[in-house]
Amino acid sequence: MEKLELIRNIGIMAHIDAGKTTTTERILYYTGKNYRMGEVHDGAATMDYMEQEQERGITITSAATTVFWDRDNTHYKINIIDTPGHVDFTVEVERSLRVLDGAVALFCAVGGVEPQSETVWRQADKYKVPRISYINKMDRMGADFFDVIAQISAKLGANPIPLQIPIGSEENFRGIVDLITQKAYEWDDASNGTIVREIPIPSDIQPEVDEYRLKLIEGVAEEREDLLEKYLEDANNITEEDIIEAVRAATISLKITPVLCGSSFRNKGVQRLLDAITMYLPSPLDKPSIQGTNPNNGNEELRKPSVEEPFTGLIFKIATDPFVGKLAFFRVYSGTLQAGSYIYNASTGKKERVARIFEMHANKQKPLEEIEAGNIGVLIGMKDMRTGNTICDEKHPVILESIEFPEPVISIAVEPKTQNDLDKLSLTLQKLAEEDPTFRVNTNEETGQTIISGMGELHLEILLDRIKREFGVECNSGSPVVSYREALKGCVRHRETLKKQTGGKGQYADIEFELSPAGEDVKGLQFINEIKGGDIPKEYMPSIEKGFQKAMSNGPLLGYPVVNAKVTVLDGSYHAVDSDAYAFEVCAHKGFKEAAQKASSVILEPVMKAEVVVPDEYMGSVTGDLNRRRAVVSGVEAKMNIQHIHVMVPLAEMFGYITNLRSLTSGRGNVSMEFSHYAEVPPTIANELVKKWKLF
Repeated sequence: MEKLELIRNIGIMAHIDAGKTTTTERILYYTGKNYRMGEVHDGAATMDYMEQEQERGITITSAATTVFWDRDNTHYKINIIDTPGHVDFTVEVERSLRVLDGAVALFCAVGGVEPQSETVWRQADKYKVPRISYINKMDRMGADFFDVIAQISAKLGANPIPLQIPIGSEENFRGIVDLITQKAYEWDDASNGTIVREIPIPSDIQPEVDEYRLKLIEGVAEEREDLLEKYLEDANNITEEDIIEAVRAATISLKITPVLCGSSFRNKGVQRLLDAITMYLPSPLDKPSIQGTNPNNGNEELRKPSVEEPFTGLIFKIATDPFVGKLAFFRVYSGTLQAGSYIYNASTGKKERVARIFEMHANKQKPLEEIEAGNIGVLIGMKDMRTGNTICDEKHPVILESIEFPEPVISIAVEPKTQNDLDKLSLTLQKLAEEDPTFRVNTNEETGQTIISGMGELHLEILLDRIKREFGVECNSGSPVVSYREALKGCVRHRETLKKQTGGKGQYADIEFELSPAGEDVKGLQFINEIKGGDIPKEYMPSIEKGFQKAMSNGPLLGYPVVNAKVTVLDGSYHAVDSDAYAFEVCAHKGFKEAAQKASSVILEPVMKAEVVVPDEYMGSVTGDLNRRRAVVSGVEAKMNIQHIHVMVPLAEMFGYITNLRSLTSGRGNVSMEFSHYAEVPPTIANELVKKWKLF
């Protein structure tokens, strides 16, 4: 039986290009998992195993692995998930953080806190995940350790506490000073950083060492007030164990974020990062018991991280392997699961046999006889598993809180090149939708086209590439279109009556209702029943609500979903013979469509939060171009002759923008975007959209 206190479940998260995969590759090397270092730029990184990842040098899907690290004669097990940095694949970060106990947030020493860094930090806040910050690329020109710390504090609202300070920076970066032990270390380049030498603290940084050691003591004094008293009386009274214990407690309680530094590519700092992961990030025992609901009686239940408790796990990712089929990644919160046993899917109410359990190393699998609480594994051959499903012991059912995913913002139409591939494409899209909850597939009722929706142009581009390579389906695709939404503005009272007589039993339903916009915080339908005296029997109310909900998926202007609506049923009537649930559902559906035409509606478009990075000399032409795209500049930061322009801009104006930006800046500009919110489309553009839709 594994000791739970020696397990760490961590994720590595950051903005694109901060060095996550390189850092993970170094971890695999120093822990003995790999015997050579895989490099991203060579397309040889172990964790970037997809062809598309190797070609583009980016992480697309989160990959899991398990390593072991010895510190102070103790053998730690670290389950690591390397997550993507590109905003189009933010779902991979979201679902990984849901099941992790801790995280390492990477920051580039030059770029600092970049837009996607803020997104992943907010996701970690949402799931209350303690984290360590690692400032990477200290060897790069323009690296500034203390500036990044200031940004972590200002932009993320965090409390960063350095545990190390660098010796030198840029090409002179050679080592670190450990503020806890007050010792300096440098890495030997000839040994690929495996030899770490202790050196005297350089005299020129001694004042900084003293200043930041005091900040460290003050930072954790809230956890251990006696530490500050000891420090003020006599700094020598404080032991290393005192500080380590206080830093660990403050990190787990989310009061501080310990900060380390290094250069993963130059093999400096990674071993110290591994030490910090085992010292300061929580084990499954440090996290509170997981809370769930008993599906049979609705009572709340707790599951402690113990093998003595009934088995409980959460499926956080579905993937397709060309050799073994469907993979279901899961986190075990309590109990033990044996290969060959049966599990109960509390989310679907179905029971399935566990054929095989594996531990993952990127795209390779190691078979396990059993898996215990606190671990991450993979089930193979599961038919009805979905992301967010709870699996448990049938005698002790529980449903854990599922995972929320953002709505897709961009769509394209796809069709197979040959009619023979029609069924194959349909099956492929179904498999991809199972894997990725931010990928949606639907059919346009009017044109019969298959429409796929995702989080961005790159997201859909990768999916189309996978359809061709992995599944062998050649398909044509249209131009990307924005996923608009519609919103009601006015309030209208409407009466809808359905009467159909066909000789036998007819259909009759009569509903009077008021339709208006719901509050800003309401998503979907707010349904209120104000029927008095049984004018419409209560048993028909769920069908009426269902009819209104279905009608909301097709708005009155462009046929896009209506974001929210408040429907108050005021009056109605029924027929003892001809009325049934279906008649009332159809009546509600028809009534909503009629009423929505009368209630003034508006079109909403997705607005992106973007950061455009350009050299000084191109600032004027780039901002002029952004203004033409209806962008609103929210701020500009200057860093070493480079301008960082922060804007809010409609997605509709940004298709193909990267190509345009590169031509404006001779290839030196870059942009990163993430979805921010939906906003009303200006009337002139809305009229054009409605005209086009009517012509179509």
